[in-house]
Amino acid sequence: MNILFLCTGNSCRSIIAEATFNHLAPAHMRAMSAGSQPTGEVHPRSLALLTAKGIATAGYYSKSWHDLPATPDIVITVCGNAAGETCPAYLGNVLRAHWGVDDPAKATGTDAEINASFEAAYRILNARILAFLQLDPQVLNDAQQLKDGLDQIANIV
Repeated sequence: MNILFLCTGNSCRSIIAEATFNHLAPAHMRAMSAGSQPTGEVHPRSLALLTAKGIATAGYYSKSWHDLPATPDIVITVCGNAAGETCPAYLGNVLRAHWGVDDPAKATGTDAEINASFEAAYRILNARILAFLQLDPQVLNDAQQLKDGLDQIANIV
């Protein structure tokens, strides 16, 4: 099963989700990430956060959704709603879900406040990924049940 975490810039949230998912998931599940307008670099605070959590960061880079290594089975957009951010719409024949998370790259304030924004994004994505990985195998094999489960997981904050 291939899961695509998608946002606009592919520098923070989708990278954090991809790395966290791949760190936690069984071998038959793989995450990738992309952006509709990638920034071309992974935000340094994303990499520092992942490293602090013991999650490998080698090989992760900001990339376009046109450069995916595999066709996704599920596309999960992680764009935030609070800032009026427009989420890209993946047009392939896949199951879609939206797990909105505020963009920590847009955070302002002290270093501690900015780091707290990255930590909050990680905490939310990690909790949602753990919930996804705990879904019953029967749910994973039923498109409607899986869609319902993904939509419920989106409410975890």
